[in-house]
Formats: sequence, structure tokens, C-alpha cells
Amino acid sequence: MIPDALPFKEVWAIDFEFVAKPGERPAPVCMVALELRSSRRLRLWQDELPSRPPFDVGPTSLFVAYMSAAELGCFAVLGWPMPKRVLDLYVEFRAIVNGRSVPHGKGLLGALSFHDIPAITAEEKTEGRALVMRGGPWSPTDRGAILDYCQTDVDPLGPLLERMLPQITAHPSGLAHALLRGRYMAAVAAMEDVGVPVDVGVLEELRTHWDAIRLDLIAAIDKDFGVYDGATFKHDWFATWLGSRGMAWPRTETGRLKTDDDTFRDMAKLHPQVSPLRELRHALSDLRPERLAVGADGRNRATLWPFGTRTGRNAPSANGFIFGPSVWIRGLIRPSEGRAIAYIDWSAQEVAIAAALSGDAALLAAVESGDPYMTFAVRAGLAPAGATKASHGQAREQCKACVLGSNYGMGTATLAYRLGVSATRAEQLQDALRRVFPVFWEWSEDVIDKAMLTGTVRTVFGWPCHVAADARPTALRNFPMQSNGAEMMRIASCLATERGVQVCAPVHDALLIEASANQLDDAVAITRQAMSEASSVVLGGLEVATGVETVRWPERYSDPRGEMMWTRVVAALDARRGREVHDVGRDARRRVQGARGTEAQVA
Repeated sequence: MIPDALPFKEVWAIDFEFVAKPGERPAPVCMVALELRSSRRLRLWQDELPSRPPFDVGPTSLFVAYMSAAELGCFAVLGWPMPKRVLDLYVEFRAIVNGRSVPHGKGLLGALSFHDIPAITAEEKTEGRALVMRGGPWSPTDRGAILDYCQTDVDPLGPLLERMLPQITAHPSGLAHALLRGRYMAAVAAMEDVGVPVDVGVLEELRTHWDAIRLDLIAAIDKDFGVYDGATFKHDWFATWLGSRGMAWPRTETGRLKTDDDTFRDMAKLHPQVSPLRELRHALSDLRPERLAVGADGRNRATLWPFGTRTGRNAPSANGFIFGPSVWIRGLIRPSEGRAIAYIDWSAQEVAIAAALSGDAALLAAVESGDPYMTFAVRAGLAPAGATKASHGQAREQCKACVLGSNYGMGTATLAYRLGVSATRAEQLQDALRRVFPVFWEWSEDVIDKAMLTGTVRTVFGWPCHVAADARPTALRNFPMQSNGAEMMRIASCLATERGVQVCAPVHDALLIEASANQLDDAVAITRQAMSEASSVVLGGLEVATGVETVRWPERYSDPRGEMMWTRVVAALDARRGREVHDVGRDARRRVQGARGTEAQVA
């Protein structure tokens, strides 16, 4: 029974079955919908789905689903308007158990088991999904079976909503916050539908030649290191290389060299000669070009998995999403002819969040100066008045590392290690931070204490994380910045998509948008306004500045961190093309010579 207190005339529980190949828009197979107050049911096969929704999607109706972005993706394909009110029970279940262990997982069956609601077995669900994914044509019997299977995802949503509603509405703003999260799921569906434009020609070449290119890159860079055996990084050879240069390197508790990317990044700052090896390892790590999800229309579409982390950030596939692997692969992003893209990001977002939530007037002033790190350096006496990034870059970088590190409780030893300075210097930086921004420092300590005392930490819009007894203080300290940054991103995504901007993807603290070349400036202005409003709403009036990078056809997107490796990859591709041309010419000459030889024998 759906409580009458739920302020909607109709409450629709809905599920689609669809086929979705990597990178492609979903192809709806059927839909089952149940109005939970009247028990009116709809079972529609793909050829019965109308041009408009067969139910009200206005503000007096509530749309209920589990992982609604999938259902709303079908809305987008069908050309249906997005529902005005969405309650996603997947998102709300994640909120209820966030930070806790869930024995049966966070999928629908896990949520039903958690709330003691009967459901089909995992095996039955696997069989039903396999029948859908097999593709058509389906027999009349298959159609009935697929509709029945779809209904098994709809029928439990009413009982699940009834069980979860008291937890959702426990806070006076709980339902409003849940509907805001549901609103974001509609934006997710819109962004997944748009996708990221990709240079398919270069991608196909990468896929064809990737194994050979990997070896070419290794050969070009490893000649100065001698640490690869074919495509395998040899730890003992690397240890020998380090020893021959008297270079100390961090080790694990078992004495093995640390070779994770964070360690390589930090050591490359201390020892620049390591940088090419770090770039190579990062460029090759877990990259499988064939797994990049690109559709026939040349657009990268990957499930964003919203609310996939404890802080509520998205958790898209590291392989399928173009912003997942090493940054050099982003060179594949390229608008088509007549089109343009823009990458719009918040400036010093985490520092701005810390300033606003802590209420530290000095830190707020530093943020509003446009360069909080240089302002900190000047106020701490580490740089003279009027210093700039160009004139005192080293001091600024040290202050930046100190400020950002304080957001998650970086210790003196770690800061010294990251910066390649003495422990005394690192301690001076942290003492200066406490002195210049005392309110922020006290607030940061208080975040941990309150979280441990109450057992929960929340964003300004109610996204919770339950705190276990063994919770890491560094994660608790960093939660407000990361989770409220996610809130800003969600609201900005909603505003931009609802105002007609084609948002290709959210990227941590940025939005990638697309428009026709002659309309890009207008789209940028709308998006920047949306991001400004989002920051103001989350941070109590503070509007965080944004920066913009635009790319118009025929140019391609380029991330500065990956430019060197992209150049190397393109050079390796060019070399492969040259070899292919040479081989084709050689084979043609051989065929001509062979034909002439045959003619001579006949004569």
C-alpha cells in the first residue's frame, strides 16, 4: 500500500527490457508499467510502444524504477519526454547501505533480500536476461516469457517502495533530496544518450595495431632503462637499474618495490629521468582499445554508474569510458565536421568547497582572489606580495600540495616525500596553513570527530555515508569535499541538460559539451551559468569560477598530461602506415615481376 502522504496522484513502477550493444543506444524490447495506487498494468511489446508515454509524466505523477537511467535511456530513444518526478530505488538503497556491508549486493535482488521481499532467483534472472540479449526475432512464446520476466522487475517495486519510504522520509527534506537524486538520473540518461564524439578511423587503427604499437612504444622508451622483457615489466631488472644509479625507491612491507602509478608519479617529480618510464607504464596500464565502447555513429557511450562510490560520484567503466584509461587516449575525442566541443571545469573546486563549508573568511578570500594557492603562499610569507605563478611557481606548487593534502589529512612525512623536500620544510608549510586558515583547520578536525561520534556523515543535500568503527580518518576528512563536489556536478548536469545543452559526459569536476560550431559559444554560456548556479546552491551563495577549453573541427581534444604519449602513439601509427604502404608496393612489384616471368616462359 502506497501511503496517501506521498504527494502524487499517480505512482508508476516501470521497467524496460532492451538490447544494448557496447557504445550503442538501447533498443527497447518491451515495457511493463504498474500504477501502484490503482493497480492498472501495461504490458507493451516493442512494436506496441507509442510515440508518447502511455501515462502521465508531469509533476503530479511519480516515476519509480530501479536504476532508472536505463529506463530513461529508453525514453530518450523513443523520443518520450523525461518524467518530471523520479524516485530511483537503486539510488536510495545505496544511500541506506552506503558504507555498510551488503551480503547480497546492491542490485534489485540484493535490495529485495535486504528487505525480506520475495523475488525470482539469480539463476532465473540470468536466464531471462539471456533470452532478451539473444536478440530477435522472438516467437510468441518467447515474447510472453520476456514480458513475464520484465514484470518480475516491476511487481516487487511497490513493496520495496513501501519498505524504504520511512527511511527515505525520516529527514524532513528526505523526499526532496531523493527526488533531486532522481532528477539527476534523467540527466544521466540524457548524457549517456549523447555520448562523446570519437575519431573512429584512428581508433580502428589502434585496435588493429595495438599489440605492435605497445611493443614499439616499449622499444622506444625502454632503451634507456632495460626493464622490459617483451611487454612484461621486470621488477628485478628495475631494481638493478635503480641500484646502478644509487636511487632510493619506496618498498612495500614485504620489501617489494612499489610500482603503482601514485608512487611512479611522486618519484618522477623527484627524479625527472623516471618520467618517460612512468608515462609508458601509465599509458599501457589496463588499456584495451577494443573495450572502448564506441557505437556505429562514432560516439563513446558507457554506463556512468551514478552514485557508484561512497562519496556519490559516478563510477563508469575504466575500460569502456574514454575518460577512464590513461589520459593520452583522450586524443581520440574529436568533433565531426561542423561541430565543436567544450570542456568546462570548476577552478579549485575542492578548496572552494572547504572554504564555504568551514566558513573560513581568509580561505574564502583566497578562493575569490582567483588563485588560492598563491594567496596562501603570500599570506604565509613564502612568496612576496604580487608574486605570480610565473614568478614563484615552485612556492605555489608546494602550497597547492599542502592545501589539497590537508583535505584528506596528508601527514608531514608524506608531504615531504611528495614534494621532495625536507621534513622540516613540510612541517613549516603545514604550520603556515594552520596559522593562515585556522577556522578551516579546526573545521577539518571537527568533521572527523562528528562523523565518528554520530556514525554518519552527509552532504548538504543529504547523501549519507555510514561510518564504521575502523573508518579511515583521512577518508572522513575528505568526504565533504568529494561528496559535495559530486552534488555540484549533479545539479549542474541537471540544469545544463534541462536547458537544452548536449552534455557528452561529466568528468569529475568538469562537463564536456557539444554543439554546432556556430552555437558553441551560447552552449558554453548556458553551461557556465548552470555550473555557477550549482556551486551557489551547494555552497550557500559562493559561485565557483569555471574555465573553458574549446575544440572545433577539424581539431581534436588534447589533455596536456597525455600530449607526449599521444605524440609517440601517433608516430608509431605513422610508422605502421608507412610499413603497410611499403609492403603493399613490394607485393605489387612481386606480382608484376611474377607475371612477366610467366609471360617469358610462355614465349
